[in-house]
Amino acid sequence: MEPKDIVDLLTPDAPVEEAAAPETAEPGNELTLEEQLAAKEKEARENWDRFLRERADLENYRKRVGREKEELLNYGNKSLLEEILPIIDNLERALAHASDDSQGAVVEGIRMTHAMLLTALKKFSVTPIESVGALFDSAFHQAMAQVPTDQYEPNTVVEEYQKGYMLKERLLRPAMVTVATPVK
Repeated sequence: MEPKDIVDLLTPDAPVEEAAAPETAEPGNELTLEEQLAAKEKEARENWDRFLRERADLENYRKRVGREKEELLNYGNKSLLEEILPIIDNLERALAHASDDSQGAVVEGIRMTHAMLLTALKKFSVTPIESVGALFDSAFHQAMAQVPTDQYEPNTVVEEYQKGYMLKERLLRPAMVTVATPVK
């Protein structure tokens, strides 16, 4: 096409020529402009939906990572604390069987060590579960035995073999207890 022909096409009086169909197109398979526009709009909607889904997935991922991070900060030292609890149990047993008369200095040292360990655990939000006299709750107690008695209401904890502990609002270890049953 010559430059003069381009100018003729741009002038309003120039005769309108229809664009020739591509040589590879089959007759009857040609799309109108409206159909092409509708197809592109559909594709745009699909792309927008896909974008929104990906955005929501990213937001959910961020929230999940945030929850997991908070969970790790709050309960990441659980295994360490579970290892310390038997030490406290043994110190409590030693205190229960030691007499103040025989070995005063040893008993005092054990008491101080026991108090220090309990203070350290409190810093990490570990608290003992008070069981004796409370109603049995399988979420916090593990029944080791039942004893028929009139001194306590049925289903009440009468003896504690091993203390239970909470880590913040979560059970770290259940208390091992004896539960009262009615006398027959």
